[in-house]
Amino acid sequence: MRVVLALVAVLVLAAPARAAVPLIGIGEQHPQIFTDEAFPPLGIGDARYIASYDALESDTERADLDAYLQAARDADVRVLLGFGHSRNPLLAHTAPSVKRFEREFVKFRKRYPWIRDYLTWNEANHCSQPTCNNPKRAAQYYLAVRKHCKGCRIVAADVLDGSRLVPWVKAFQKAVGKRRVIWGLHNYIDANRFRTRGTKGLLRAVKGDVWFTETGGIVRRTNNTGLELPQSTRHAAKVTTYVFKLAALSKRVKRVYFYHWSPAPTPNATWDSALVDSHDRPRPAYEVLYAWLVKHGIAS
Repeated sequence: MRVVLALVAVLVLAAPARAAVPLIGIGEQHPQIFTDEAFPPLGIGDARYIASYDALESDTERADLDAYLQAARDADVRVLLGFGHSRNPLLAHTAPSVKRFEREFVKFRKRYPWIRDYLTWNEANHCSQPTCNNPKRAAQYYLAVRKHCKGCRIVAADVLDGSRLVPWVKAFQKAVGKRRVIWGLHNYIDANRFRTRGTKGLLRAVKGDVWFTETGGIVRRTNNTGLELPQSTRHAAKVTTYVFKLAALSKRVKRVYFYHWSPAPTPNATWDSALVDSHDRPRPAYEVLYAWLVKHGIAS
């Protein structure tokens, strides 16, 4: 018996350690994801939602957010709740004061006390956001969230890959001091061009964990701003495979949120990188994701 136990011990010690795999989530703005029959088999328990920083001031936005967060809670899905510019056209291009942002965040904490994962400001380095040229202001927002959410997991800076990434994150880091923070990355350019430049640039520029807070393969895109990227369901499937290669670049990559679940139900939608089609039928990218999740013991 002792010989058998000793042999088992040797085999366990000799077995190669299982490589760490990132947590997988889905970025999605519509609560239908939680009742879609294709969602439970994935075994995914995390989602990401972006609200305007002043969403609780709007009856419509507040109702949408209530519905989403309650549906996620009912489905036992943890939500990474992020913030972005106001949907009020008069305020959309204006960064709120730090005091205003802090007041609004306190309202969120009071209304949704079960939320413990936050993202300070969505794509803060992109010039669709009022923080584009003001990383110091974005850093002040992060410090406000941190002040009122002790013990929360907070994505301090959430950035889009591109030429402005490295100088922006370095300025942000300078503003928050030597704190080791979580960095969020939307690496669409790397993923869809099958390259590593932006992801490696962020990993070299900063310390701390990195979450891919939005990534995936483009199926259809009409919001072309001069940046050409391939698009098709077949392309999106290949990108999904490549995203896992990007995540494997560093053990500091802890989470990957694929965007998004289903095509936007709104007319004239300009972006589609969804895992299922408008009839909730899985696309090739879904099959790639499902196979990866099965391989790592996550999907059923």
